[in-house]
Amino acid sequence: MYHDLEKSFSKMTKRAKKSAIRELLKLTNKPGLISFAGGLPAPCTFPSEELKEITNEVLTKEANIALQYGTTEGDDLLREQLTKRYQSMGLNITKENLVITTSSQQALDFLGRVFINEGDKIIVELPSYLGGLQAFNAFGADMEGIKSDEFGMCPVALEKKMAELSSLGKKPKFIYVIPDFQNPSGITMPESRRKEIIDIAHKYEVLIVEDSPYRELRFDGEPQKTIYQLDEKGTTITLGTFSKIFVPGFRIGWIIAHPAIVDKFVTTKQSVDLCTPAFVQRIAARYMEKGYFEKNLKSTIRLYGKKKEVMMQSFEKYMPEGVTWTNPEGGLFLFVYLPEHMDAQKLFLTAVENNVAFVIGQVFHCDGSGINTMRINFSFCDDEKIVEGVKRLAAAIKEYKE
Repeated sequence: MYHDLEKSFSKMTKRAKKSAIRELLKLTNKPGLISFAGGLPAPCTFPSEELKEITNEVLTKEANIALQYGTTEGDDLLREQLTKRYQSMGLNITKENLVITTSSQQALDFLGRVFINEGDKIIVELPSYLGGLQAFNAFGADMEGIKSDEFGMCPVALEKKMAELSSLGKKPKFIYVIPDFQNPSGITMPESRRKEIIDIAHKYEVLIVEDSPYRELRFDGEPQKTIYQLDEKGTTITLGTFSKIFVPGFRIGWIIAHPAIVDKFVTTKQSVDLCTPAFVQRIAARYMEKGYFEKNLKSTIRLYGKKKEVMMQSFEKYMPEGVTWTNPEGGLFLFVYLPEHMDAQKLFLTAVENNVAFVIGQVFHCDGSGINTMRINFSFCDDEKIVEGVKRLAAAIKEYKE
């Protein structure tokens, strides 16, 4: 091995950082530990029997399509099914507005490839999805975090930042938001707030990226219109995925945007992987076509709603004074705010000793803030482990020492 190997690596490789979540999870592989750390769907929601049936049908009747290379844009039948589904939600789109990706994480990577030059400004929420922050950082983006309240990104703070950047001639490439059951906070942005964000984006002629992996996992409250639907100028890019609402193992995601933008993503994808695996795309398409998707989604929503209530009740019962948390209407996560003097990273080590794990909230803040916060997942553990895990976490918080 060369001694100066480091000089051979690209700037992008040197900027890339390992996932803080996945690195922390290495510490949680101990017997008896209850983990609220991963963003994992409950395995009992995976429709294995239906997938056996459809996989056999696809291999019997469509092997020549499913086992061959596919088009870069994605399987026509899957794009058709997804387009119909979004049309039923009120989106005015056709297949030309949609390209299939190998997970929504690939879509985040493509955003960097298509839009970001080193040093470019982009706007993100405080806090925001770690996978997005990693992807944008790898391309050298200079991220500006906008504080959030109980309704999401604050328009006043956004307007102030946009005006400041405009005066400096540094227009951001896009505004990145997760409006439904945000990761990590669990907050949902109301329609009025979405319109305010859109108005500011239009004023400064900046694109909006709407990351929407959890939108359909609503078990309380009323659905809000997507930013894409509300944006009459068509300057929104929406990202979707099957990972949280179907099966993560298929690694199927998609991008919805104006055809001129979609075309750039298609060109980019051709140089990355040519196409998302045709086999899983056709299985997913047939699964939707048979009506299995809607049926399974409803049962998943009921399950997660129950799990969230168990966790809420446990937090109310066991958490010490001074600890607060969000109460999401859907999704997989809630966010916990510890007293300001507490450091969640230090608490994490105590928690692991108590056989419970979470994700440190600081990693979701592009500016390094959020030291006293943590993300909690409620979708993976069963009810008994949720209760016991909250007990252990509460005990760790009580034991905390600076």
